[in-house]
Amino acid sequence: MPSSPHAPTTRPLRIASINTNGIRAAFRKGMGDWLATRDVDILAIQEVRASTEDIEGLLGPEWSILHDAASAKGRAGVALASRSTAAIHRVELGHDEFDSAGRWLEADYEVNGKIVTVVSTYVHSGEVDTPKQVEKFTFLDAMLTRLPELAAHSDRVVVLGDLNVGHRKFDIKNWKGNVKRAGFLPEERAYFDRILGAEDEADYNDGAGLGWVDIGRKAAGEVDGPFTWWSWRGQAFDNDTGWRIDYQLATPALAASVVNYAVDRADAYDQRWSDHAPVVVDYAL
Repeated sequence: MPSSPHAPTTRPLRIASINTNGIRAAFRKGMGDWLATRDVDILAIQEVRASTEDIEGLLGPEWSILHDAASAKGRAGVALASRSTAAIHRVELGHDEFDSAGRWLEADYEVNGKIVTVVSTYVHSGEVDTPKQVEKFTFLDAMLTRLPELAAHSDRVVVLGDLNVGHRKFDIKNWKGNVKRAGFLPEERAYFDRILGAEDEADYNDGAGLGWVDIGRKAAGEVDGPFTWWSWRGQAFDNDTGWRIDYQLATPALAASVVNYAVDRADAYDQRWSDHAPVVVDYAL
């Protein structure tokens, strides 16, 4: 990534991810103030729900914007904003009959002579025993196909965003009450077992593990959270009754360069500008 006042090459690369739940509303509530103080180099955004022109107007001319809007206006949408221009970007995921628009956006960035591939993704929320859940499984199947291709493309890849699955009991405050709900179904969690499983484990969950690293869990250890999403309802935020569904999943080579992981949880309920919190990771390249 070229040197600039915002992204000197002498410090780690800072990559952040946030589901804005509508970027225009998020900026009205204070997202711009957060972004102005966080010194982010690459920002992955989910649930944009706005036009490319809207994003450009909100972030300003110092950002290079890639945006994949959803087929349905005002829904989903993923974007990547960076302090430099991406070399290549791709948006397709899965077979031609499957509509992944607004949910998967890849880009290659040159950082200190190395290529880092960044993916902003928004996995379907799903709903048990409905077509929405079928779409979610189809998307997760496509991810299982694409992730090894990405790892072959570059040894420094990070897939980040709202993946809408709590992988383990540490990832949901009230996990026992959610084992039959979308987001914590055993079938959904099995995909993460596969993605994060060791590559040398034969016949791991009907196939070898892909060997990716969950940066958040590696940083936090075997503890509850840190959660990244809380319902707007009731006392969920105040009681920290949340879910960890926003991830940065990295290839081993990139994961080895992590020097800091943070969830930027708001200090108080009335200071929230999304129902999600940003996930910010520093990579020393």
